[in-house]
Amino acid sequence: MDTTVNDVWNSAQICNVAAALSSQASLQPGVTAIHYPSGHLLSRKKYSNCTYAELDNLCNSYARGLETYGIGPGVRTALMLPPGLDFLAVFYALFKCGAIPVLIDPAIGKERLKQCIEEAAPQAFIGSARAQLARRLYGWVGDSCKLLVTAGRWATFGGVTLKQIQHMGGLTSEQIMHRPEPSDMAAILFTSGSTGAPKGVVYRHRHFVAQVELLSSVFNISAGEISMQTFPPFALFDTALGMTTVIPDMDPSRPAKADPERLIAAIEKFEVNSLFCSPALLDLLGRYCEVKGKRLKSINRVMSAGAAVPIQIIRRLEKAVYDDAVIHTPYGATECLPVSNVTNRELNESVQDQMESGEGICVGKPVEANSVLIIKISDIAIDHLDDATQMPPGMPGEILVSGPSCTDAYWQQDAETRMANVQADDGTIWHRMGDAGVLDGSGRLWFLGRISQRIETDSGVLFAEQCEAVFNQHPDLARSAVVGVGAKGRQTPVLCIEVSGKLEPVDVERVHYDLLQLAQAFSLTRQIQTVLFHDGLPVDVRHNSKIDRANLAAWATAKMQR
Repeated sequence: MDTTVNDVWNSAQICNVAAALSSQASLQPGVTAIHYPSGHLLSRKKYSNCTYAELDNLCNSYARGLETYGIGPGVRTALMLPPGLDFLAVFYALFKCGAIPVLIDPAIGKERLKQCIEEAAPQAFIGSARAQLARRLYGWVGDSCKLLVTAGRWATFGGVTLKQIQHMGGLTSEQIMHRPEPSDMAAILFTSGSTGAPKGVVYRHRHFVAQVELLSSVFNISAGEISMQTFPPFALFDTALGMTTVIPDMDPSRPAKADPERLIAAIEKFEVNSLFCSPALLDLLGRYCEVKGKRLKSINRVMSAGAAVPIQIIRRLEKAVYDDAVIHTPYGATECLPVSNVTNRELNESVQDQMESGEGICVGKPVEANSVLIIKISDIAIDHLDDATQMPPGMPGEILVSGPSCTDAYWQQDAETRMANVQADDGTIWHRMGDAGVLDGSGRLWFLGRISQRIETDSGVLFAEQCEAVFNQHPDLARSAVVGVGAKGRQTPVLCIEVSGKLEPVDVERVHYDLLQLAQAFSLTRQIQTVLFHDGLPVDVRHNSKIDRANLAAWATAKMQR
């Protein structure tokens, strides 16, 4: 089928992303909506599946049961289920009954997790037996949270089981669909906290609707495609767009540690044509295919998000897919996705030379629905757009975005919300991405790095990822990070590197010399005269791709003081 969701789902009538699922179920009831790992087959899990009609009916049963139990419109509900059918079905069911799902990455650690849950103050908690045990042990929710649902055989720690919720909802195929206003809160999605404390991003129903429409148009997605999702929440969009989702046998909180053989086996088994993965997983698959001489024959679209993707990773993956496959590396964040998009075909030799010369990471032109501005960097709140100084093309500054998928608030964090929002005269809210960038003369956006991670030396300001692109071209590097040591304004830029394999002492000296020579070849990096080898650069828990430069700067400081 080549019918897109926009042909069958009128968001002006029902501004609820769950309506897209019901629409797809009526259009293609017998088509498989999801393949997911279930029981074990020797050392590997076997896959089960569910059609669109079955998924929609299950969601309706869950939604009616949740509402009967007391989880209805406006009830904030922590959702902690493993990837699979129940995660997707309950996620949609919460939208159908008007509840507000709260998603927090469990990999952020128990202390941060507890902090996020306390901020969200959920009135209900739906989780696996393991999640319910952790809730009880660590005191994640107070006594006020009485609505507990366990996805397991027994509700040992109070409440009811998910099977009981399904029984409460009955077996009728009758639809249930909450009809919210576009500006009503739909969900609270917590950031990974890779560049600061995690924040609960308030998603309104119009944001989910906009994202479905943007993803469809930007990536030319059609119903009937087969998609592998290595980041489970994005399965919501696959299903809304009419794709068949494959949830692979892997731990989504540790994508860099995934087994590439298992992923490729699933890709081949289900003839996956669309793949979404983090840059770390993209690198893992590319390196594996290079060593094994494998090609991903069915793949014609790859999408990667979560961090800037080094050009070397893209070039390696190009060899693992056929020439007609398109590799997309969109730019965005939890607060606004997608902002811009670029494909491997646009990243030609000329653009690659620019990136490797330190001009930044080209992330393409803003998607049609969005507007992007570059303003003078400021570390204080900017209430009105008139108070910001707009930078001309080619000049670096802070990235501002406005558009239909751009969020406008953090849950219970007024100071952070004020810091992130800039209001225009017409009432439009512009979101401060927290990133430095440049708009070139062709309207393309170039990402330079996080503003909070800029290095302020006595000779000027350096942006981390702008510098790192110079060094990442070295064949022995897995990744690099430039951090500042010392007081702001007088910082010493230090290059921290992780090599891709074990090096002999003579090779360590060679790599060290090569990188110092490379630094001297460009005016941007000429100040970098210190190289430190690291066993494994610290990265974010969600995508294993964003480098924790604050942690790394502390390590480099201690290392240089010895």
